[in-house]
Amino acid sequence: MTHLKEGQMAPIFEAKDQSGNTIKLDDYKGQKVILYFYPKDDTPGCTKEACNFRDNYQKLLDEGYQVLGVNFDDQDTHKQFAEKYDLPFPLVADPETKIVNDYGVYGLRNIMGKEMMAVDRKTFIIDEEGKIEKIIDEVKSQEATEQVLEVMGG
Repeated sequence: MTHLKEGQMAPIFEAKDQSGNTIKLDDYKGQKVILYFYPKDDTPGCTKEACNFRDNYQKLLDEGYQVLGVNFDDQDTHKQFAEKYDLPFPLVADPETKIVNDYGVYGLRNIMGKEMMAVDRKTFIIDEEGKIEKIIDEVKSQEATEQVLEVMGG
């Protein structure tokens, strides 16, 4: 499993979002990116996190951040989730688990007493040059935006 550290270059990727748009991390050079990984569309914690980013989206844009959500759900599931909660940012589909593996957030987890493959809830803040500036390991779903701004001194 990959263990990325702050200061390293973020692994680049190219994948489709919920609308079928191609999302490339390289397209965000010159901008700060909040790349957040979450376990599953339309589950309680993941919905709270996505809605927190949605509710603070303009504030994040004003602070110079772009928001990208990623997990291994497919494009259709992402589309339903984004439409249901009016999410204004891309949800990147990674059904082949390439991105989640490159970022070291996918593996065998014990969830409610069962071992299963899952995506960790983790946020990477990537600077304008494509370097990982901060990693938030213990994400609080309902305070995701506040955590980002706090660790970034905003």
